[in-house]
Amino acid sequence: MSAHGEKLLNKYLETLQQSKTARTVIAAMMGLAMLGVAAYFIYDLLPRQYQLTITGGDILGNRHFVAKILQEEVGHDGVSLRIVPSHGTLEALEAVDSGALDLALIQGGLDANLPHIRHVATLAPETLHFLVRPDIRTVGDLKGRTINLGGKSGGTRVVGNQLLGFSGLEEGVDYVETNFSIEEIVAMRPERLPDAVVNLSFLPAYIADFLVKERGYRLLEIPFPSSLALRAGWVADGKILAYTYSITPPVPERDVKTVGVNLHLVANSKVDPKAVFKVLETLYGPKVESRLRMRFDERNVTVPSGYQLSEGTMAFLDRGKPLFSAKMLDAFKSIFGLVMTGLSGFIVMLRWFKGQQSTDDKTFKGYVKLVAQ
Repeated sequence: MSAHGEKLLNKYLETLQQSKTARTVIAAMMGLAMLGVAAYFIYDLLPRQYQLTITGGDILGNRHFVAKILQEEVGHDGVSLRIVPSHGTLEALEAVDSGALDLALIQGGLDANLPHIRHVATLAPETLHFLVRPDIRTVGDLKGRTINLGGKSGGTRVVGNQLLGFSGLEEGVDYVETNFSIEEIVAMRPERLPDAVVNLSFLPAYIADFLVKERGYRLLEIPFPSSLALRAGWVADGKILAYTYSITPPVPERDVKTVGVNLHLVANSKVDPKAVFKVLETLYGPKVESRLRMRFDERNVTVPSGYQLSEGTMAFLDRGKPLFSAKMLDAFKSIFGLVMTGLSGFIVMLRWFKGQQSTDDKTFKGYVKLVAQ
């Protein structure tokens, strides 16, 4: 600071110092600022209640069941989930992107570029079921048949069409597509049912149980998941074990290959990261694992879904890191230096607020010069 500038600063401070009103106003403003900062940190530490909406698709699907268990368990941790049924992954994605929904359980294999969606977690692969009438033994037997691929806004339809196309079957030429929901399939008269029903679900699937045991359907093997993975990155090897859906007669008769498609949890970009953190803590906790009778592997949380990672997910992944890392110690050093500087300035200001009898206090001016530097 130049000598001229220092002189002007000293003169201005002396003028303020001699005014009791000015000192009082400045002291009040500083006190309010300190109280505001303290209130912010206290508020940040208070327990919160979060109100969120989530969809798991059809109410008879496994995703809805996962959402229901998550709703019941995360409620004990300050997050209230309201489940909103939807008719397919594409519809759910559009609702989350627009902010109409906060969270959604969606399947992979979809190319949807939506800017307001964040990846929360990848849970596990769902298994693709091709449930067919007893006389259908191979994929080629589907030619000329009716195939139900679920709702037109559903991801199952996208995946099913890709698989059928890879098998050389063209929609409208080699087969007739229907788009009934699971609820409609269950309520339908047996003679009106489509020849094949495609469904994505964890094992065992409710609709598979129903069609096998009540309508005499069987499982069709999809023999090319590994080769399909060369063309589509979302494909994983899947398997349905023998006797999963029936023992007499056995359904399937032997282990059958099929396609696995990852199930993801996504959120709107405006959802509070702390709420996302709490949802993940519950999702990977022992109570959800016990009730679902399956374990979601935390190591797969960041398996890509095509969307940017949520801040809440990053905080969840960092929760096990050491409290005092080298980076944090450096930050503490910087904070300590800042605090000491602030205390020094506070002492000087306190002396200033008391007022000075003489404008030639060299000690005080020395403090002012030190703070100015």
